[in-house]
Amino acid sequence: MHIGMLTDPLSAKPIEEVIAWAAANGVAALEINVNRGAHGGLLHADDARIERVQALVSQHGLHISSLACYTIIAGTTPGDAERSSRDLLDTVRLAGRMRVDTVCTLAGFAVQGKSKARTIAEDLPAAFRPVLDLAGEQGVRIALENWFATNLQHLDHFQAMFEALPDKHFGLNFDPSHLDWQGIDVVAAVREFKERIFHVHAKDVVIDEAQRLRVGSNGEGWWRYTLPGYGRIRWGEFITTLRQHGYDGVLSIEHEDSSFGAEEGFALAARYLGTLV
Repeated sequence: MHIGMLTDPLSAKPIEEVIAWAAANGVAALEINVNRGAHGGLLHADDARIERVQALVSQHGLHISSLACYTIIAGTTPGDAERSSRDLLDTVRLAGRMRVDTVCTLAGFAVQGKSKARTIAEDLPAAFRPVLDLAGEQGVRIALENWFATNLQHLDHFQAMFEALPDKHFGLNFDPSHLDWQGIDVVAAVREFKERIFHVHAKDVVIDEAQRLRVGSNGEGWWRYTLPGYGRIRWGEFITTLRQHGYDGVLSIEHEDSSFGAEEGFALAARYLGTLV
């Protein structure tokens, strides 16, 4: 198992700078954000730049764990869904060109007037079919981050998703923080969906119990994301469970902790996780 990082907080920098910084700060892999404009428009870079990036990754002893296109292809306006689908398809093509085996994305939002479960059953098969077909041709896996606001809020949604789209190259970018604050058993989720875990986000969560008791679970301000090791997730147990169930891939730090700057936060999280892997 190795430590990586989602480059999103550093997307304004050329990816070439991020590569060098990551190698100097205990990061072994990059989950490269390729959403529109990120890292100087890497998504539509020419062959010469792609070759330079790959050479630099190799020179610094890193690898690319995934390309990240966190876009919404369902539960949005038709125009936005079309643009998002096009970007996701372009990301799969870029992954094929770069020989990156995983693309991370999102499961879309619930369609207006429908539940998440109904959206999964009725709308997502058509939305994801072109992406999955192209990914299969390119030898690329599609990994959905289980962000609670999307159609993957809890484990019944996970199950419904893989029943609706059983393709073996369709799985999870497993983020424990989105489950933990809801009271969902993270370790049990790993055991149940071990065969679908392609990529893992390292992000923690803090809960303010006094605030929750004041505003209730449907209120606001009683939980927030934080760096691994600064919250309540038991990372030793989580990592051990991943190992026991066959996962030996990346722990990709997703930095959404407002208490730390981007580079400081990544360095601290990498240092902490490095004691466990």
